[in-house]
Amino acid sequence: MKTALTIAGSDCSGGAGIQADIKTMTAHGVYAMSAITALTAQNTTGVYGIMESTPEFLANQLDCIFTDIYPDAIKTGMMADKRLIQTTAEKLVYYKAKNIVVDPVMVSTSGSRLLTEDGVECMMKRLFPIATVITPNVPEAQVITGIEIHSADDMLAAAQAIHKKYGCAVLLKGGHSINDANDLLYDGKAVCWFYGERIDNPNTHGTGCTLSSAIASNLAKGYNLVTAVEKAKKYISSALADGLNLGTGSGPLNHAFDITGDF
Repeated sequence: MKTALTIAGSDCSGGAGIQADIKTMTAHGVYAMSAITALTAQNTTGVYGIMESTPEFLANQLDCIFTDIYPDAIKTGMMADKRLIQTTAEKLVYYKAKNIVVDPVMVSTSGSRLLTEDGVECMMKRLFPIATVITPNVPEAQVITGIEIHSADDMLAAAQAIHKKYGCAVLLKGGHSINDANDLLYDGKAVCWFYGERIDNPNTHGTGCTLSSAIASNLAKGYNLVTAVEKAKKYISSALADGLNLGTGSGPLNHAFDITGDF
């Protein structure tokens, strides 16, 4: 069995973060492991509290994972402290990690800043250059590049600027404000658009976490990056189309929509 590691924050309501990542990896038939950067008190209506891991404890988790069950792919998510980003980068380099998917959780789709400026700078400097692919949304890509993004051409310009500076592939998520969730993958050579389906479902909590985890799972299974993203997009669309409706806010996806059997 292939293995994958998520390095991210916990969502006690189960829709995003570590919980969404583990569900997604399991649904893909990959053995899931986690290193927790923070505990959050949240639900479908918002985040109400955060308790961060210490860098030392995060390092301890990563040492335990890499020295026993080496991951075939890694996904990174929420890391609200510069020191946690530094610790993660140091361990990934030390253990020669492969198939690294960085979800740069900097800015929410509503525009709220989720990471301090020095944290953003540290993430760009330490994690981007070792990433196989990063998966920013439009507000995050604007922070990274300083480019205002209002069109598909702007998306391409931003993706090209990120690759030129950091050398990683970029999956720039368009979102409904740009092009109905059409995403752009740029790896320095090819430009590949992935067109999202129109799905009438307001319950989109954890879609970013789920997408990056699905990509990591597919990379762990040996798919190339284009195929990994294509299959991840199909998984997201199917999980949304299942129509799960939990909570009073923006609810979670049904990560287990394709799991059948006696158990």
